[in-house]
Amino acid sequence: MKTLQLLLLLVTFSVSAQTTQTKVGTIDIDFVLSQMPEIVNVQKAVETYGKTLDADLTKKLEAYEKLVQEYTTNDPTYTILQRKTMQDSILNVETNINKFQQNAQKLITIKRDEELSPLYEKIGRSLEKVAKAQKYTQVMERTSNLVYIDNNFDLTLAVLNDMGIEVKEEE
Repeated sequence: MKTLQLLLLLVTFSVSAQTTQTKVGTIDIDFVLSQMPEIVNVQKAVETYGKTLDADLTKKLEAYEKLVQEYTTNDPTYTILQRKTMQDSILNVETNINKFQQNAQKLITIKRDEELSPLYEKIGRSLEKVAKAQKYTQVMERTSNLVYIDNNFDLTLAVLNDMGIEVKEEE
């Protein structure tokens, strides 16, 4: 009797495992982003922010050059304490400039991510809608790390169509 129950349990597991098959699709998010009209505004916002950072850097460099020029001009008249104070000021400004330059790229990346966030959310909503409609259980991002991709399971064009974006055939 226990053997029969065990056999029945195994058959039940086997049948339920077969009825819940996975369907895996792919999406090329970078391509979807490149086709979205909103990407132009994102690029402009990031470019504008980069120009603002460049302007700030230019001001810092001008202040630095002015400080160095002042030090060079007045060095012979400075006392030891004044000379030390000016040297410390120059080093402090140099350090601030170096930190600013190091952080500028990080700041631009943060700005880009901030601007792209609504686009990723829009893609995510559309992808979820398409994946559910086509009964996909998993969707992977299409990257060079994937060894084989059957284009029949690529949801990129379906997502673009769902968002109302028309793609030219050559792309």
